[in-house]
Amino acid sequence: MAPSRFSTKGALSTNRLIPHPRRWLLEEEERAKRREAKARRRGLLLVFTGNGKGKSTAAFGLALRATGNELPVKVVQFIKGSWKTGEREAIRKYLPGIEVEVGGKGFTIERLRDPKIPMTDHQLAARAAFEMAKEAVSSGRYRMVVLDEILGSIKAGLVTEAEVLELARDRPNELHLIFTGRGATDSIIEAADLVTEMREIKHHFKAGIPAQRGIEF
Repeated sequence: MAPSRFSTKGALSTNRLIPHPRRWLLEEEERAKRREAKARRRGLLLVFTGNGKGKSTAAFGLALRATGNELPVKVVQFIKGSWKTGEREAIRKYLPGIEVEVGGKGFTIERLRDPKIPMTDHQLAARAAFEMAKEAVSSGRYRMVVLDEILGSIKAGLVTEAEVLELARDRPNELHLIFTGRGATDSIIEAADLVTEMREIKHHFKAGIPAQRGIEF
């Protein structure tokens, strides 16, 4: 008697056990693509620059995402002083996977700079912050390091472009390194894997609205 087409025996059931050659080939190609993509993954140099608001905000957003993926993060802040900010308070209270070091003395732009703080103090603070940055990058303890306002420090003459580029070039292969600040140089842009320019289109300051908790700090 001929086997029923619903039988679990015979040629039909045997075919179910043997993968179709084309399907097997496609699956193997897909696995090879995934292996190749994984091999291409490495630490990135990301730059957030421009005259618009949101550079540090973007960097802290990535730090939050990284710590959510259990990647240890270090943030070193240049120029910015030790005044209270919402992001630092939130990290201190709730996010032990992110470490923040404040290495600045405040604004260095002449119209904003505190005249009681001489430029030599800003220079010393920047040198100390850069040493913290070098230690963080080379230590192997972190998967992401954010150097907030490092680009502004280059522009202000507090650190040199050459030493910042050297730091980026010599970082561990798996480390994501983030630079923020206005005025990214051509060499920094060339070295980066990703560059985003924040461009100001409209700003509430120009309407006379001052800095506010939760928005600016």
